[in-house]
Amino acid sequence: MIHLPTDIVIYDIEKAIKSYRKLAQKNIQKVQQNITIDQALVLMLISNKPELTQIQIANALFKDYASITRMIELMVKNDYIIRIQNPEDRRRSNLTLSKKGDLVLANVLPVVAQNRKLALKGVSEEEQEFLKKILNKITQNCSIEKLSNQLISSK
Repeated sequence: MIHLPTDIVIYDIEKAIKSYRKLAQKNIQKVQQNITIDQALVLMLISNKPELTQIQIANALFKDYASITRMIELMVKNDYIIRIQNPEDRRRSNLTLSKKGDLVLANVLPVVAQNRKLALKGVSEEEQEFLKKILNKITQNCSIEKLSNQLISSK
C-alpha cells in the first residue's frame, strides 16, 4: 500500500521549510521592500565569504547556476552588488556588496536572527543536533551518486 504524501516525514520536512520561508519573506518585506529571502542569503554569503564563486554560491543555496546568475544580474542592476572582473582570471568576477547592499543587509540581519529564533522556539540544542543528524542521513541517502550506484548494483 502506498502512503499518502501527507503521511510521510518528507512531507513534514517540506511543510516546515515552506512555512519558514513564508514567515521569513513576510518579515523581511516589513523592513526591506524589493528583496527576496534568497537575495538576502546571497548578500550574507558575499559579505561573509567574498571569495566564493557564483557556482559555490549556487551550491550553498541549493540553486542551479542559471538561477543564481539571473539573481546576481538583477542584484547588480539594482545596485546591491558590485561585480569586478577578477585580475588573475578574466573569465571570473569578484562580487562585493555596494553601499546599498550593505544597508540592506544591515536591515535584514536582525530580522533573519529573529525569524530563526521564532522558528526554533522550544527546540533544544540537543533536539537541533539530533535533527541535523537525521536530515544529513536523509541527504546522504538521496545523493545522486549513491542512488546511481544502487541502481547499477541492483541490475
